[in-house]
Amino acid sequence: MTTLSYVNVFTHDLQKLPDFYMTLFGFTEVEEMRSPIFRGIRAGDCKIGFNAQDAYGLLKLDAFAAPTGVKFLLNFDVDSRADVDRITPLAIEQGATLVKPPYDTYYHWYQSVLFDPEGNVFRINYAGG
Repeated sequence: MTTLSYVNVFTHDLQKLPDFYMTLFGFTEVEEMRSPIFRGIRAGDCKIGFNAQDAYGLLKLDAFAAPTGVKFLLNFDVDSRADVDRITPLAIEQGATLVKPPYDTYYHWYQSVLFDPEGNVFRINYAGG
């Protein structure tokens, strides 16, 4: 069976960005994976890895080290509409930028859309309608 183990994000601040997500959602660090260029956090069944800029060279991705535009979207599911409403302003207080305030989607989810402190897009979702 194949599973998704990590979604990795290249970051300019290997301390600040993982701390943003751990503080906001209560995630914990995978401390045994920490290195000078990597931090991982537990986010339910999947983990989020954060790679320092040095990882571009390590992975032979030097030519792609300056991406522009939105390249991915992280989605975080919460337990209720109230959680979306509660966590969205907390994210803004911690340096996120609101793109779209909480709203009902056409597919009957309730969500908000934000940029994290480094400009990566994420959504806070309640799939219960």
